[in-house]
Formats: sequence, C-alpha cells, structure tokens
Amino acid sequence: MADILPEHRATARPGDLRASATRPRVGVILAAGRSSRLAEVTGHGSKALLRVGGPSLIERAIRRLLAEGIEQVVVVVGYHAGPVAAVARRVAPGRVHTVFAERWELGNGASLAAAEPAVAEEDLFLLVTADHVFSEGALEPLLTVGRPAVLVDHAPDAEAWAEGTRVRMREERAVAFSKELGDPAIDCGAFVLPREVFDAHRRALARGDASLAGAVTELARRIPLEAVELPPGAWWQDVDTPEDLRKVRRLLRRSLTKEADGPVSRYLNRPISSRISMAVAHLPIHPDAVSILAFAVGLASAWALWRGSGIPGAVLATLCSILDGVDGEIARLQVRTSPGGALLDGVLDRLADAAILAGLAAWTIAEGTDPAATVGLAVAATTGSMLSMATKDRIAALGIPPAPERWIGFLMGGRDARLLEISVCAAIGRPVLGLAVVTATSFLSLAVRLLLTRSTLRGAWPGPG
Repeated sequence: MADILPEHRATARPGDLRASATRPRVGVILAAGRSSRLAEVTGHGSKALLRVGGPSLIERAIRRLLAEGIEQVVVVVGYHAGPVAAVARRVAPGRVHTVFAERWELGNGASLAAAEPAVAEEDLFLLVTADHVFSEGALEPLLTVGRPAVLVDHAPDAEAWAEGTRVRMREERAVAFSKELGDPAIDCGAFVLPREVFDAHRRALARGDASLAGAVTELARRIPLEAVELPPGAWWQDVDTPEDLRKVRRLLRRSLTKEADGPVSRYLNRPISSRISMAVAHLPIHPDAVSILAFAVGLASAWALWRGSGIPGAVLATLCSILDGVDGEIARLQVRTSPGGALLDGVLDRLADAAILAGLAAWTIAEGTDPAATVGLAVAATTGSMLSMATKDRIAALGIPPAPERWIGFLMGGRDARLLEISVCAAIGRPVLGLAVVTATSFLSLAVRLLLTRSTLRGAWPGPG
C-alpha cells in the first residue's frame, strides 16, 4: 500500500481542504469493500472497477460529485486498493486523493474513519459509496440543505426496501438507521456529515458496531440529520448483485431520453442511438468527436442530395439525425457534459442543416424547377428551421418559462422531424416537396412556440395538463 499512503500524507493535509460554511466542498467516496455477491462478474476483483454505461463505478461516482460542484474528492480504498486508487486518481489529477482503510474488513464505518484526517478542517462533507449510482440532479437538494442530512427514498420498490438500510424519522429528521427497522423509507447512500461523525463512529465501534449505519445512528442521537427527499424524477441504484447491474444499465439507458424529445427522437432515433451509446461509451471517444462525425455525415448527405442521389442522401440524413443524439448521450453516460460541447454541437447542427437544404435546392433546380422560386423556398426553409431552434435558445437565455416542447414536437418542426421529412422526400425523389414541408413545419412550430410563450408570460396559458 506504499503507493497510496504516501499520497494521503502529502495531499490530504488539513490546510488543503478548507472549510465551507454551507455547501460541502469535499466529497468522500467509500470504495473499500470486497463485493462478494458480484464475484462472478468481477472475477473476484473490486466492483468499483466494473464498467456501467461507459465509466467504471468509481469513475462515475467521482465525476458525479465533481459535476455537482464538489471541489475535492477523497476516495477510501481497501480491497484491491492499488488498482482502484490508480483508476480514481486518473479521473481528475489534483482533485482526487486516495486513502487506505487498514481496517476496511470490519465494515464501511471503519472505511469512513480512514477519511478523518482528510476532512478534519471541514464543517460538512458529502459522503457516498462507489456502488451507488445517482441520476443527474439527485444529489443537488442534499448539497444545498446546509446542515447534516441524508438523502431518503420515501417510496422504494420492494426489492430496494428489502436490501436497503431503513430510516426511522421523527418530524422529518432521521434518528436511526438499520436494516432491521420496519420503517418504509430507506437511505440512498448519500449523506452530508459533520466532523462529529468520527467521534460517533468511535462510540459505535466501542459497542462492537463498525458499520456506517451504526456511526450515523450514533451521530443522530446528538445531531439529528435532516431527511432530504429524493427529487421528483430522480433515481438511484445500489449495485450489489448481477441483477442490480442489469437494472442500473436499464436505468442509465432510459435516462438518455429527454423530456423535450419530439416523437421522432423518442420513438425512432433514441431506441437506436441509446443502444449505440451504451455500446461505445466505454471507449476513449470524446463527445465532441461524435459531434464532428455527425456533421461530416450531414455534409455527405448534402453532397449526395446535390448530385440528385436520393436514396444515399436519405440514408445519410437519417444517420446524421441518429448520430446527433449519440454525442449528447455519450456525454451524459460519461458524466462529462459541458457548455462548450453543447455550443459546438449546436453550431455544427445548424451548419449541417443549411448544407442539406442547399443540397435539396440544387437537386430541385437540376430537375427543372424555376431557380428563383427554388432559391426563395430554400431561404424560407433555412430561415424557418434556424429561427425555430434559435427561439428555444433565446427563451432559455432570457429565463422565460419554456413552451411545452414535447407537444410542439408533434408539429414536426424539430430537427429530428425535419431530417426525417427530408429523408422521406429524398427517398421518393421529391426534393421540392422536402423544401416545402420543412418550410411549413418550421414556421408552424415557430409560431406556436411564440404564441404559447407570450401567453405564458401573460398568465393566459397554464401549460399542458
């Protein structure tokens, strides 16, 4: 363990981890366990190194904490400490510190105790375990509560309740934690804890209880923990068994569907793109590279349409539409979404759209349609499609309540529907019809979005039921 302990002494000095008055600045991840129930999958290695939807569990846990605003992450290792520590440190050099829990076999409370020197100067710190997977936004309410707290699932399914640690509450405060309790709520394996938890662990250990549940129960006797409810729509999953592993993969894939997805994305593109993303997210593929690939496919579609090759142009436009979802899906699976990536994707999408519409226009003129009328139609189609997308961005930038994009999607003016319209019209050899349909659906969607947004601002539109 010489490769781990020296780093702990060098990088986890109290002065390196300054205290935060409200929101925790430091996160602790427990990754020391043996994972005996997953031995057939891990080959008797650490489950923290299992890949789930791309990254390993330990990578995903670290990236999730960093994405939620945690500045420094302390990873407690034990079983197969060397490999786990090496992977953890590669995620974010300088922001991830590893410590070895010499008594990790006693229980996860003993693993927590190993982190004490690293958080000695923190008023509060976040604690999670490497084998708990959280959806985007699940931890946010816990991080903003500003006092000792636990994330609680008040309505777990029967399997989660049977396996989970139950929480006894009094007036929305958690006062006891145990698998033996009969209470309906369970904890989600995420806590905001004060330094006093280490003294609580020592008191519990003196009674022979080395578990994390024993430590937080002892803490709650003196400092009740705020029970923070899992946000609506958020999810979490503990990974202890092969069935848990299959379940979390299903949850991750389902999470790739966006609430604002139009019908084409939701029912045609996502079933394909999400499978592609789940299959390749473990590879060293940057989401920006996929954005560039989708753009290149869009240009290839534009070239095929320009030459009047309807079927190849249609196939490439459809592939461009599918790949347009893969870049964002990989970013979410790898927990590496960024404003820069979203900006690049948006710019390349608009350029590809303009090129494809230009290809349709060139094909239309080559078929003998009046050039002036074709150019006018192409300009209208391009303007409508650009404005339809730009208004969504402008509404978001101004902080205006968004229009019901999922329902507007049924007007077939979104990019997914637009590329499908172009593909169908190209496949049947009717490029001018493609320009006309894109013009009509884009301006219709634009008009409805503007009307509903202005009605919302005036209070006349309550939103969809």
